[in-house]
Amino acid sequence: MPTISVNRKDLDKLLGRRATDKELEAWLPFVKGEIKDYDTATGELRIELQDSNRPDLWCVEGIARQIRCKLDGKPGPSPYLKTGKRRHDQVLVGKGLEDVRPFIGACKARGYRVTEEGLAQLIQTQEKLADIFGRKRRTISIGLYRLAPITFPVTYALVAPGQVTFRPLGYDDAMNLREILEIHPKGQEYGPILSGQDRVPLLRDATGAVLSFPPIINSRDIGEVRAGDEGLFVEVTGTDLRMVMLAVNIFAANLHDRGATIEPVDIVYPYKTEMGRTVRVPQAFGRPRTITRAEIGKALGAELSLKEVRASLVSYGYAVTGNGQGLTVTLPSYRNDLMHPVDVIEDVAISRGYNTFGPIMPATFTVGGLSRIEQLSDKVRELMLGFGFQEIISNILGSREDLVAKMRLSTGHPAARCIEIDNVMSQSIECLRQWVLPSLLRVETASSRSFYPHLLFEVGEVAVPDPDTETGVRTEVRLSALLAHAGASFSETHSYLALLCYYLNKPADHLTPIEHPSFIEGRAARIELVGPGGTSSIGLIGELHPEVLERWQISMPCSMFELALDPLL
Repeated sequence: MPTISVNRKDLDKLLGRRATDKELEAWLPFVKGEIKDYDTATGELRIELQDSNRPDLWCVEGIARQIRCKLDGKPGPSPYLKTGKRRHDQVLVGKGLEDVRPFIGACKARGYRVTEEGLAQLIQTQEKLADIFGRKRRTISIGLYRLAPITFPVTYALVAPGQVTFRPLGYDDAMNLREILEIHPKGQEYGPILSGQDRVPLLRDATGAVLSFPPIINSRDIGEVRAGDEGLFVEVTGTDLRMVMLAVNIFAANLHDRGATIEPVDIVYPYKTEMGRTVRVPQAFGRPRTITRAEIGKALGAELSLKEVRASLVSYGYAVTGNGQGLTVTLPSYRNDLMHPVDVIEDVAISRGYNTFGPIMPATFTVGGLSRIEQLSDKVRELMLGFGFQEIISNILGSREDLVAKMRLSTGHPAARCIEIDNVMSQSIECLRQWVLPSLLRVETASSRSFYPHLLFEVGEVAVPDPDTETGVRTEVRLSALLAHAGASFSETHSYLALLCYYLNKPADHLTPIEHPSFIEGRAARIELVGPGGTSSIGLIGELHPEVLERWQISMPCSMFELALDPLL
């Protein structure tokens, strides 16, 4: 969970009141936060936040805004969202970026003189959003600039790496983009994001002055913000338009809270986006959601009046309309984390305070125990550990790139069908995995420096599309095992499968050759369970295709097997 550093005096200034230690401890639950450390000599607070879905809270401005909203009983104004129809300065997007880094958002902030505390928070927010929310700058990266030297319109376009030179942050001498990728520490760290591209993104103003080389490094001449600067230009580039827009909205809200006047910027695209070819940023792009009082009462176990629900949500930052049993709610512009009515209900509970709900004792007495599938899973784990494998535990959520593209699966292939999440906030958690193998390969990619052989396994759930079920999806518990070393082969992997089946006393090692894009031709088979009713397919075994290993950046041969445990019951 994110942990941020906050200056106590800066927090009090943003709150508009001097908070005592007792008051601050009572208010921090509104942001799911708690104080981890407080240095009285420097006034530095270390606050740990128990919510990874609210990137707007990963900064002192966001914490102060949420607490201030609750104490005032309503959100503060956001005049910069009412932009009217007048023309604003533009960022012009060049052709070809849709295949590299397609989206950009920006805004201007005037009238706020940057303080030392404010600059520290700007940098911290920039790093937290880019590293955590933006997946180490892959999904979004953020640039901050001095506004005065910039002449609009700004151009965001592709250039050849050896074509343009500028002074990057941290260096006195000018370097071309290829040299930055090879020599500059940020180029070495984030250069792989642009690997395989013969042209890379560049941000320049109307005079040709370079602002930055996104997502790598800013120009030192324009992109080095210092305490005392009065005008700022904020830009965010990335691969997901809504995440880019949200990041800009967060910075706009933060700078507005510090007294800046926010001026929108028009982004002009040469290609279609979900928000059109010309997108005004910042803007409130959240969709209204409808929730009933009955849903809230059922989830919280307490009957709340419509007036109480409305007051709880308004004091937590929501815009609320509607009468009767249903309410239409809209998040503020700096949030985009509603995926289910339960998210709204949780905010009602936080706003009212969990201590306001009375406990309800259980009405029936039950004795718990492990289900049969968990008993079998534990037995399988015990056997695999005995065979010398190491267990990993990974998330059931993943990216389509990992689950499909890196596995060399075409869109129409049956194995490529997976359950996608609606209104997803990050591409890294956009799907429910349909097999466990990619989770093992992700670990293997990060383990290239460990001594071989590598023997990995996981027993975990997958979601398989099934039109015959009520929900259209079937949950399976599967075992997946991966062998990685110079001599990894089909035969060795089969020996482990046969050994497992022997100790489980299950005839599940009957194999039928198949062709599969993820495996070497002639080195893949379907695992079948032999029973009284005939044979049924329960898994796969094979040697991974070299192209799959290359996409995962794995240098050793790999073989694997994966089988569903439910049929073995």
